[in-house]
Amino acid sequence: MVLIENAVASAYEIPTDVVESDGTLAWDSTTLVLVEARAAGHTGIGYTYAGPAAATVVNRKLAAVVTRMDAREPPARWADMQRAVRNLGKPGIAAEAVSAVDIALWDLHCRLLGVSLAVALGAVHSEIPIYGSGGFTSYDEHTLVRQLSAWVAAGMGSVKMKVGRDLQDDLRRVRAVRAAIGNEAELLVDANGAYTRKDALWWAQRFAEQEVRWFEEPVSSDDLEGLRLLTEHGPAGMSIAAGEYGYHLPYFHRMLQAGAVDCLQADPTRCLGVSGLVRVAALCDARSMSLSLHCAPQVSAHAGAAVWHLRHLEYFHDHVRIEHIAFDGVLSPTGVGTLRPDRSRPGLGIDVKHADLAKYLV
Repeated sequence: MVLIENAVASAYEIPTDVVESDGTLAWDSTTLVLVEARAAGHTGIGYTYAGPAAATVVNRKLAAVVTRMDAREPPARWADMQRAVRNLGKPGIAAEAVSAVDIALWDLHCRLLGVSLAVALGAVHSEIPIYGSGGFTSYDEHTLVRQLSAWVAAGMGSVKMKVGRDLQDDLRRVRAVRAAIGNEAELLVDANGAYTRKDALWWAQRFAEQEVRWFEEPVSSDDLEGLRLLTEHGPAGMSIAAGEYGYHLPYFHRMLQAGAVDCLQADPTRCLGVSGLVRVAALCDARSMSLSLHCAPQVSAHAGAAVWHLRHLEYFHDHVRIEHIAFDGVLSPTGVGTLRPDRSRPGLGIDVKHADLAKYLV
């Protein structure tokens, strides 16, 4: 038995490079909640993108649950944490806190074994397709086109932009991007639930005319009937996607059972960590449904290597920028639009840059 000595969380609020917005929200900073778990001279790293309250849940509830327990059993510790947060309200902040600790414990477990997380989980892919994601509604047309064009020039076959903030302007912006990236690159749009059902159907047809093949959260992800309406009556060849706000397994089960998506999304920093993501992937495998991973590329690239029906990973501007600030050893895209997990380094293969993060400490 290798006992976990402690698990400590800290929160860092990192300003965005410019004010950002999507169809339903605007923000000027992103908070990284970092968890470090220690055992036998090794430190496991986990994190989530959540409010500082998630760090409080870790330090005041979850640390006591995992401390003095076996570091070689991440799934058992995951089950312990599930029970511990029952009365806190699992979806939301508690799930994000569990996710960060679970990721840290998997990283610690792999460091103890001396293997990468991709290897420990049983990789079926050597590299992960990624798509460039940003294209915020707050960007002017020049900034929007420049960002997405740069990703295509770097070898990414797919890029995603935000829509839904200004309904009168959406089509102009989509047309401008399509003209800039050409017809070979795949264009994805994300409304973040901004449209009504009927408006979403109308916009789906307009976007299809610009060869858009992915429409993410055209309506709220809680509106399963509305999502199903889009999957059944939307344009042929256009995938309807949702799931990034899933915090526990029943959410994903209900979404799949309702036939609400053509491709499910999941975020390991929200859906109860690596242990949760493995279970979400199993739901997709049982249906031969593709799974797309949402953000946090340093975690998602390793976890995604073990997802059988993997479609791709969102290479999100904010998280890419933050992870370069926070960690050494971050993965960089290949010239063909993929991330290749580093199997020569144990765990996630990253180390915390504490000195660089210090000025952002909450």
